[in-house]
Amino acid sequence: MSVRFWKFDPAISYHILPPFVADIQKLGHRSSVLSISPCRCLCFSRLPSHCQRAAAAVQASYNGLHKIDMHRPCEQSSSLLWVQPINVTRAQKRGGVQCALAAATAVESKKILMMGGTRFIGVYLARLLTEAGHEVTLFTRGKAPITTQLADESDDEYKKFSSAVKHLQGDRQDFDGLKSKLSGSGFDVVYDINGREGAEVEPILEALPNLQQYIFCSSAGVYLKSDLLPHFETDAGDPKSRHKGKLDTESMLDKKDVNWTSIRPVYIYGPLNYNPVEEWFFHRLKAGRPIPVPGSGLQITQLGHVKDLAVAFLKVLGNEKASKQVYNISGEKYVTFDGIARACAKAGGFPEPELVHFNAKEYDFGKSKAFPLRDQHFFTSIEKAKKELDWEPKFGLVDGLTDSYKLDFGRGTFRKKPDFTADDMILEKLGKKVTVAA
Repeated sequence: MSVRFWKFDPAISYHILPPFVADIQKLGHRSSVLSISPCRCLCFSRLPSHCQRAAAAVQASYNGLHKIDMHRPCEQSSSLLWVQPINVTRAQKRGGVQCALAAATAVESKKILMMGGTRFIGVYLARLLTEAGHEVTLFTRGKAPITTQLADESDDEYKKFSSAVKHLQGDRQDFDGLKSKLSGSGFDVVYDINGREGAEVEPILEALPNLQQYIFCSSAGVYLKSDLLPHFETDAGDPKSRHKGKLDTESMLDKKDVNWTSIRPVYIYGPLNYNPVEEWFFHRLKAGRPIPVPGSGLQITQLGHVKDLAVAFLKVLGNEKASKQVYNISGEKYVTFDGIARACAKAGGFPEPELVHFNAKEYDFGKSKAFPLRDQHFFTSIEKAKKELDWEPKFGLVDGLTDSYKLDFGRGTFRKKPDFTADDMILEKLGKKVTVAA
């Protein structure tokens, strides 16, 4: 939940736009009005102390409140979690001044189709969208449960979400079947979370000729390796990248008469991550094993929390600035390979890890993976998203990894069993003995 508090000005007529009219409460002061929706709050008061009392009331009633912002001209200011920007416009009306406050997510309710949405990114994004009042339908093959309760989600929260989200079963590779299912469905927006090739997108566009926005999950892996870093959205793409299909999809969308936005995450982490990023380190830390790191361990990279990514996806919805634009999305700071290992240890409450550096060229690991990240400097600039979307990551690396550990691996849940085959090859060659934790 995010909260903005505005100092009340009797010279201004305040008009609270939907969805903020959902639950108006008076808090003992005629000048204090609190408007609450599932994910946003507004408070108007002559005195900051009134806002503080309102904040206490919200905290007592809403478990989801994380941080509070006393917005100018109130006296206090602090960072926000899940903040949605509020645009202020003034217009002369009958000799007076009217102040209209509207959040960016206070877009009119949209009928949204999400391609995928049951594994990782979409799990969090779908919740944000339904909380914002949008109608969300997940298109999946139906092999996995459509909804599952999150570790930090109350029964009531889960019940509300699972009753709101809809499902459309099908195979997106069956292009004729896909068009048949979508034709006449009237979806306003598509969030394509699992698309890989342009050929998978064209049937959707053909079936939805009146589509208002196509939001595509691409990858920072499309960039051509370069000595000049960080990568910017204008950097050249790699024609040999395994993500070339995503790059081609962006080019195809740009040539079509469609309003599109593409998000390029770097390495994503967080609870439910099915890619062995933080989980790879957690397995070795839990087993009390040394952590093999290629080269010097000083390769610089970038990780972004899935919840921050979900907010970025929400921010582009209905955003005119995001029309036909690409955005890098990841964490604020860069980190070395060695730094990731140490951050994971701190997040899980493990001792300082033993790091073993190796030369990957001296080994033939076969199908075993010796390290979960590409052995190179790889990081992007997120300044464009911060400026144009009024977005910024809220999770620092250790805080984000702690969130991932406590809500996932630390609870005994993970996606892949550990494979220490490559580790043992490295340790044996280097003459290292492994002492497994009890």
